[in-house]
Amino acid sequence: MVSAEPLVLVVDDEAPIRRFLRASLAGEKCRVAEAATAAEAVEKIAALRPDVVVLDLGLPDRDGVAVIREVREWSQVPIVVLSVRDRENDKVTALEAGADDYLTKPFGVGELMARLRVALRHASAAEGGAEEPVFTTGDLRVDLNRRQVFVGARELRLTPIEYKLLAVLVKNAGKVLTHRQLLQKVWGPEYGDESHYVRVYVAQLRHKIEEDPARPRYLRTEPGVGYRLVSE
Repeated sequence: MVSAEPLVLVVDDEAPIRRFLRASLAGEKCRVAEAATAAEAVEKIAALRPDVVVLDLGLPDRDGVAVIREVREWSQVPIVVLSVRDRENDKVTALEAGADDYLTKPFGVGELMARLRVALRHASAAEGGAEEPVFTTGDLRVDLNRRQVFVGARELRLTPIEYKLLAVLVKNAGKVLTHRQLLQKVWGPEYGDESHYVRVYVAQLRHKIEEDPARPRYLRTEPGVGYRLVSE
């Protein structure tokens, strides 16, 4: 984890899930706080200032997406959704409301911890005021200051849109970005429904950065949702 003992707020109305997560997170040297309702979650986020929130969507008093939207009005605390809802629309709605990641139940503790580490790294970088100037994953290296991209020792030639798309993915490495989020960050706020633009340019990027574009190592598809740049 980024800090020695990050504080994780677990928001779930099922006591067995909260107990399981408390034990699992404690085993990873995390401090854990709990909330069983949306109202309690908002109160504890404000009072405790947790390092990261693990949020269920099916809360008894209010939907978890409403919690995300409310919290995003005054806090950028990382929020990882952990929900039984596995429909593409549910994932897209939560991510576009401001969630940092989305994991469906049942889940593996190892995968949850990996997602939390990514969320905490992003929060730490944001507090520091800058992203790492050079991003590396496997043989892929992106120098954001010099606007250079390498696979191994070979420098790639990207079009301006290809580079901008890759840079956005790099700055959010490990996170899922929806088609709409990518459109607005790369093409502009007036774009939102032209998801074919993203698919075309992702395909072009894969042909340049992947050894086998049909089996991408770096630029992964989240079906029906968007894309994730793997952070190794």
